[in-house]
Amino acid sequence: MKNTKLRFPILVALVSISGLSQGMLLPLIAIILENRGVSSTVNGLHATGLYLGVLLASPFMEAPLRKFGYKPLIITGGLIVIISLFLFPFLNTIMIWFILRLLIGIGDHILHFSTQTWITSFSPPEKRGRNISLYGLSFGIGFAVGPLLTRLVDINENLPFYVTAFFSLLAWLTVFLLQNEYPDQINNDMEPVSIRSTIGRFGKVLKFAWAPLLPALCYGVLEASLNGNFPVYGLRLGFDVHLIAVIISAFSIGAIIFQLPLGLASDRFGRRNVLLFAMLIGSVIFLSASIFEHSAYFLLAAFFIAGMLLGSTYSLSIAFLTDTIPKHLLPAGNLLISICFSLGSISGPFLGGLAIEHLPNISFFFLISCILFLIFFGLAGFKEEKQLPLADQRWNF
Repeated sequence: MKNTKLRFPILVALVSISGLSQGMLLPLIAIILENRGVSSTVNGLHATGLYLGVLLASPFMEAPLRKFGYKPLIITGGLIVIISLFLFPFLNTIMIWFILRLLIGIGDHILHFSTQTWITSFSPPEKRGRNISLYGLSFGIGFAVGPLLTRLVDINENLPFYVTAFFSLLAWLTVFLLQNEYPDQINNDMEPVSIRSTIGRFGKVLKFAWAPLLPALCYGVLEASLNGNFPVYGLRLGFDVHLIAVIISAFSIGAIIFQLPLGLASDRFGRRNVLLFAMLIGSVIFLSASIFEHSAYFLLAAFFIAGMLLGSTYSLSIAFLTDTIPKHLLPAGNLLISICFSLGSISGPFLGGLAIEHLPNISFFFLISCILFLIFFGLAGFKEEKQLPLADQRWNF
């Protein structure tokens, strides 16, 4: 008998620990490299390793998921992350750290893709908003705690890596309690699953449901930039490491508080309308932060309010897409969510690092504001009558 009672809480716990590792890793390495005199441009490029791993792995994820099921992939992804975290203190060079970040990106992507698709596949429509909100909430809690572990660097530079790896190991062991399951098959297994067919399904999702992917892109920009660039920018503004960690965590705390309320609001008022409001107000908040960036109290408040509005964009992106596409396209759709998140995560630190290094008269927060405004216009231009359910009957695989 399948142990379905433990399935959801275990998957949620896994996601929270994954958030913990990502929330710790980005600011910790950024601070260590800054203290070693590494330029902000190189620092930003280094942060892209985590998300480059996601992009490299994405085209290869659907076939093993359908062949082996959710549990083996989660075990594999978690093991890659745990081993990589343990290796950081022993392989202490910039290039090898980039490779380890790449591996963690691959492992985290395997874990996130599997858990995310598993949750959306077994969640009934009447509980989908709640379950996906709890998924995002669990990740947000872990991500909020993660930056606080950077304080352990004052005791020992390697201690944050060991602590995070230990918690990841504990969460990973609970996966063995679950019964393996498989995603919905495509037209009774008539179509072979391959990289080529996966890319073909990418095209179908992009044609009819491109707008639900934009919030994931936004979240990637925010998460990577605020955790990868702001520690460097904050040090140059004169803030100490402890204050920077608190300010970054304020964003995640705001996201935690409003994760479920925004999910419920999207059920009532429409996900697109809620996302439009969040993007517009978020852009205004970061524009204000660019004016008052030397005030730690203002930045603390701005990060908290921005987190309230924008910290749910990834989970809302999943919900928006799940509502828009048929169930057999969920694996491909969730892969595209991850790809867009990674593209935002790669471009965010890179552009932020360039801005900090070569545009000293332009605030880092102004760049964030402009990106949010562009995504707002993208969502505003989406024609909802093109959503997939209206064309689903023409898609017989």
